[in-house]
Amino acid sequence: MLSLGILLASAGSASSPSGINAQTAPIRVPFRTADSAIIVDAKVNGRPVALMFDSGFSGHIKLGEHVNVGPASGTMTLRDFVGQFQAKTVKLNLLELGAEKLSPPDGEIVQMGGDYTESYGMRCDGILGLAPFTQGPMEINFERKEFVFYPKSFDIRTKTPDNKKTFLVKMLPAGNDSIELRVETGNGERMNLALDTGNGFYATTHKDVLERIKLWQPGTTPSFQRFSFVASGPVASWDIMMKDLTIFGVPVEQSVWNIIDLPSSSAESDGTVGYGFLKNFNVIVDIPRRHVWLENFSGKTADEQEGDVGMMSYYDRNAKRIVIWNVIPNSPAERMGVKRGDQVIGINGRDVSTLGWRQINDLLRGEPGSEVLVDLSRGGSLQRLTFKRELLVNQTL
Repeated sequence: MLSLGILLASAGSASSPSGINAQTAPIRVPFRTADSAIIVDAKVNGRPVALMFDSGFSGHIKLGEHVNVGPASGTMTLRDFVGQFQAKTVKLNLLELGAEKLSPPDGEIVQMGGDYTESYGMRCDGILGLAPFTQGPMEINFERKEFVFYPKSFDIRTKTPDNKKTFLVKMLPAGNDSIELRVETGNGERMNLALDTGNGFYATTHKDVLERIKLWQPGTTPSFQRFSFVASGPVASWDIMMKDLTIFGVPVEQSVWNIIDLPSSSAESDGTVGYGFLKNFNVIVDIPRRHVWLENFSGKTADEQEGDVGMMSYYDRNAKRIVIWNVIPNSPAERMGVKRGDQVIGINGRDVSTLGWRQINDLLRGEPGSEVLVDLSRGGSLQRLTFKRELLVNQTL
């Protein structure tokens, strides 16, 4: 779970897609879940594709360059957590999600590189953003693994929350192209965070935000520094245990957040709340009425804490091997002598040559104190190492 999902497009807000005003009944579209991601089948300009739904991407569609959906029509400036960059665009004529057919007059497809299939461990051709769904209420039902697109007459403000299992929260008057909501700390401080299905972590914010809300001492060097991936490239990050929060109206006793060392690229938002939190809820978002409904079906608000061994890998296409590219300082991997460039051959006796990096990271994580057997190759010499997983997490003030 290393990728972070927020991408803001410089294009204007979405126009009303054709046909939405005539809808009289809910439209249900099934999706499947990969590791920390929602994947849905769609047609884009008539081409069948599989897309990861990223509510932190303010645009319509982002596709890999291997998908031919028409000639380039221009460029767009995109902004992620820490920077911005240019990408070419193609006119979006028609987006089909099951029976839901959308023809936004200002729709654009961003095309740029990226191996989404390798990242998510199942076919994925690109990203489905928030822009097609800004004109009416939509539900992300994690329990039944389906989207529900409601008629515009459906008003979630008429629902009564019990504030134990169900919650109704008002969107903040900040950000025209993201779902910004409030998070409050036990010491009364506040953060503005976006609802972001594309963020594979539980939640992500920045070190300067932690300092502002008095949960981190300025000038303190964090332990267990690693890297996270945003659209503009890898960024230095680390994890921290957050306690006694109210996230989008939901009390959360404790949760592990990913912290980016660099300041935010936006003055409007302090970061995003991601898949790790959202997967426990059925979420209805009504952007025109500026409200969000959350129904907790899992009985949890966060997963149990996981231990890790502290090494990060990628698939080297030339070597056709899984290669270690980062070893976290003070981790079990560093203490056992793992080096950058070592190749991962197997984990607990399982061949990993066909697995994506997310799946490998999942195999390396587990209950703190538990052991994992890893076969490594260095210069053609096989090493079989047994690691004891540890919590590689910082603590707040």
